[in-house]
Amino acid sequence: MATRFSSIVRCILYIYSIFAFLCLHAREARETTESYHLNHTHTVQVSSLMPSSTCTASTKGPKREASLTVKHKYGPCFQSNKDQLLVLNHTELLLQDQSRVNSIHSMFSKNSDGNKLRESQATTIPAKSGLSIGIGNYIVTVGLGTPKTDQTLAFDTGSDLTWAQCKPCAGQCYKQVDPIFDPSRSTSYTNISCPTPLCTQLASAKGSPQQCSNSKCLYSVRYGDGSFTIGYFSKERLTITSDVVDNFVFGCGQDNEGLFKGIAGLLGLGRGQVSLVQQAAQKYSQFFSYCLPSTTSSTGYLTLGKGNEISSSLKFTPMLTLSRRQSFYGLNLIGISVGGQRLSIPTSVFSTAGTIIDSGTVITRLPPTAYNALRTKFREMMRNYPMISSSSSIFDTCYDLSKSQSVSIPSISFFFGGDVSVNLDKVGILYVLRKTEACLAFAGNRDPSNIAIFGNEQQKGLEVVYDVVGERIGFRPGGCS
Repeated sequence: MATRFSSIVRCILYIYSIFAFLCLHAREARETTESYHLNHTHTVQVSSLMPSSTCTASTKGPKREASLTVKHKYGPCFQSNKDQLLVLNHTELLLQDQSRVNSIHSMFSKNSDGNKLRESQATTIPAKSGLSIGIGNYIVTVGLGTPKTDQTLAFDTGSDLTWAQCKPCAGQCYKQVDPIFDPSRSTSYTNISCPTPLCTQLASAKGSPQQCSNSKCLYSVRYGDGSFTIGYFSKERLTITSDVVDNFVFGCGQDNEGLFKGIAGLLGLGRGQVSLVQQAAQKYSQFFSYCLPSTTSSTGYLTLGKGNEISSSLKFTPMLTLSRRQSFYGLNLIGISVGGQRLSIPTSVFSTAGTIIDSGTVITRLPPTAYNALRTKFREMMRNYPMISSSSSIFDTCYDLSKSQSVSIPSISFFFGGDVSVNLDKVGILYVLRKTEACLAFAGNRDPSNIAIFGNEQQKGLEVVYDVVGERIGFRPGGCS
């Protein structure tokens, strides 16, 4: 009898131990899942994704010589909104963004080796988002002429030539916020003569033949959306905060037509000969950085020069040079993770197309295979939210968040050469078209051979550093704070 009782007790204890083990395992699994969810998702209030009507501008750039404030063109920090000059229209913006992407892709399709990549002091300007110009650029204000007049320009890493609308607007000038620049009132303005070696050199840098009008050197630039600017190659004093760049070559636009709105022109930060980066190389050592504001109601900065302050949290990846489109800044993108899980994408998918970083492209474009993998994983992790058909032709993964107070967004990270991983800010993962429509803020290229573009929506909130001499690009999270 005692033996039988002992067997029953042992049986009960055995069952209890199994039950305890299962409970402990379940608890550990739950804690692991909760920890994983906490570390690899962003939980945000849906209301915080909506644009604010109040400007909270106060961000300062790194303490260097020349730092400009960056603003969003459709945000309340840009004064033109008071005059109702600019109206945020997502449909128009995204269509223009696609036009820009098509234009960039066409540049490389014309070159048989256009997609092949090879490795290859400070001023901060307040930077604002410039959706109002007709393209998704961010804007800064610089001084032009003597005495200087403020000019609000979209800054663009994908362009070289800086230009501004100029009186007497011999052709046509569109409406802008600042007074149109009048060279006749500046004591430092000079036209570049034609024909001269300098005019030939400038025209060659733009890939066009030398053109003259009344012995004055001409320029002409046409953008992917059909907009264009034509005018005189000129020299003028450029003022960046308290810094001065004398004899700065720029385009004094006499005929400026198309989708431009509000801004005075464009500030070229490409790698070409006529860009600000190259013209001010002696002053700023071909080194600049920026942080694009996370929202339309906040500000970031554009800083020229290195100074003595480089954050230890910056991660640098090699800067690649496009063999025939050397104005662009190339990146070696090698992988993507969603929700902390590395996607199974062969590195050849990225190397075949190549990748550039561009401040003027809004939505990041990826090779079809890479985008499909990202979209599949993202949809899987967002399955608790109702999907809806998109009102935009660019997006195909959209959600109705109107019935949710908060949303858990899977984290997304990009991996670059040099063992660099960049965690995207939560604001660069969903693109909010309206309260009832938030979309995955990426798009796939139509052709696997089309170059990938790391756009400004995914750069928001990051400090992005361009060290052209050192041939490297750096990223730091929380760059605007």
